[in-house]
Amino acid sequence: MKRFSRLFFAVALGLAALILGVNLAFLLPAREGGGGARPHQVEISRLARAVAAGGEGAIDLTDCRYVTRVTPLLPGEDTAAFFAGENLDAAVRQIGDTCYRFDYRLPTGGDSTLFWAANGGMIAMAVLALSLLFVVWRLVLRPFERLRELPFELAKGNLSSPLSESRGRLFGRFLWGLDLLREELERQRAAELSLQREKKSLLLSLSHDIKTPLSAIKLYAKALRQELYGPERRGEIAGRIGQKADEIESFVSQLVTASSENLLQLEVRPGEFYLRQLVGALTAYYPDKLALQKTDFRVGPWSDCLLKGDLDRAVEVAQNLLENAIKYGDGGWIALSFDWEEDCLLLTVKNSGSSPPEGELPYLFDSFWRGSNAADQPGSGLGLAICRQLMAKMDGELFAQAGEGEMAFTAVFRKPGG
Repeated sequence: MKRFSRLFFAVALGLAALILGVNLAFLLPAREGGGGARPHQVEISRLARAVAAGGEGAIDLTDCRYVTRVTPLLPGEDTAAFFAGENLDAAVRQIGDTCYRFDYRLPTGGDSTLFWAANGGMIAMAVLALSLLFVVWRLVLRPFERLRELPFELAKGNLSSPLSESRGRLFGRFLWGLDLLREELERQRAAELSLQREKKSLLLSLSHDIKTPLSAIKLYAKALRQELYGPERRGEIAGRIGQKADEIESFVSQLVTASSENLLQLEVRPGEFYLRQLVGALTAYYPDKLALQKTDFRVGPWSDCLLKGDLDRAVEVAQNLLENAIKYGDGGWIALSFDWEEDCLLLTVKNSGSSPPEGELPYLFDSFWRGSNAADQPGSGLGLAICRQLMAKMDGELFAQAGEGEMAFTAVFRKPGG
């Protein structure tokens, strides 16, 4: 902001200097000829030399711009009237034995109009330039000045202060979007804190519940180690140890199930969207990205239609499938195709490269499960599980197909009312 202020004042001073320089160029007399004489004096000197050389007949005012008349003082003429012109725009020269009066006019008419026109134009230009700088400051720089500390506040976790609304159309939607981001981060933080509390409560509860069968197992093991019971009783104790182990396994299963449910607790807004919106979101980014990676990206023919679901979640699913194709494919090609089956749209993402074994396909959508071809790739094994959950909440489906040298994932979207 300080740099812009310096720029503003520098432009203002520069324009003022320009206007002053042009005015000085107009106001200071132009220099022509030798000795720095004024233009009308140059013409008078030239005419005087012509009269001295050729007499009155040599007077020619055709090329004179300033001298309008040359009058000699004739014998018997009233000298007072003759010299009265000295107080006007006239000059008297003695040439030989005769005095001559040279009447001239200074530039006023056209040059004055040009002078004021130039001044008016420069002042208008200065006002326009300064106004433009002011508008840039008012509509662009000042809103960003207000947002300068927002990223730091969000990074520090200060999410409670809402953004003040902007009346301008230029940044109104931008500020509104940032405020939505702040609210979403605040909501996610509250949900995370609630999840942490539930997780701690669950761990405390399960740890307490596990202690009872675990203590029994330890006691039975101690009794067996000391051979306190006979063979028949040992078999009974072994059965009880198995029962307690089953109880612990049940508690562990509850823990895993609760963790997975909390992790995949995804929100979907029921609604409708057009296929062009989904395709537009994908083709706005991936052609350039894949071109940089030298991967052929093919988009099959499609026709616009209305689909059932949440547009943001649909884009998330399609992007996840494309990212998987980029990550686990061989980089040869990736194809995005569209097919219809009854009232359902089948969006298929297919890529070249090796596919997981046929026996692994049923497990691809399980949480934390990763295929044998993903050993060298980073990931958590949650992407496809999340995608299937999202598609199920949008009344759709997601399935995988493996082929010879290619892998395909198909998302099924339904038409409204279908």
